[in-house]
Amino acid sequence: MSTVIENKKQLVDEITEKFTSSVSTVVVDYRGLTVAQVTELRKQLREAGIEFKVYKNTMSRRAVEAAELTGLNDALTGPNAIAFSKDDVVAPAKILNDFAKKNEALEIKAGVIEGNVATVEEIKALAELPSREGLLSMLLSVLQAPIRNLALATKAVAEQKEEQGA
Repeated sequence: MSTVIENKKQLVDEITEKFTSSVSTVVVDYRGLTVAQVTELRKQLREAGIEFKVYKNTMSRRAVEAAELTGLNDALTGPNAIAFSKDDVVAPAKILNDFAKKNEALEIKAGVIEGNVATVEEIKALAELPSREGLLSMLLSVLQAPIRNLALATKAVAEQKEEQGA
């Protein structure tokens, strides 16, 4: 009997470590999805480097308490799957939100964003943000605008002086 308890303790420790080391975690209810749909979802998440696991709620609750994220306890009822991302904060929310729009059976329940418990609305708001590359390109265009305007103004002044000198 003690080996069973030890295995459960190890599982709780593993889940706790995933909750604490992930920059973004999303809890979803996958009831009603077909095997093909779940396989497609897992494939999309795997390609983005996101781990998608199903754990027993009792194990998840203990891990949540150990990770001091007790706000998630309300979401840990019924069949749940949890997406853990160690690198990208936006990716799990974006992939799961897009998938939920196409497949109404998938329901986002809650999440954790950089150690803080997030509501469904916050997860969906995060999903609507542009990707990291999109944000970087927006920043780059904002930084280039003044330089571009200076170059255009300098060129216009140079052309005006050429016309006056000719």
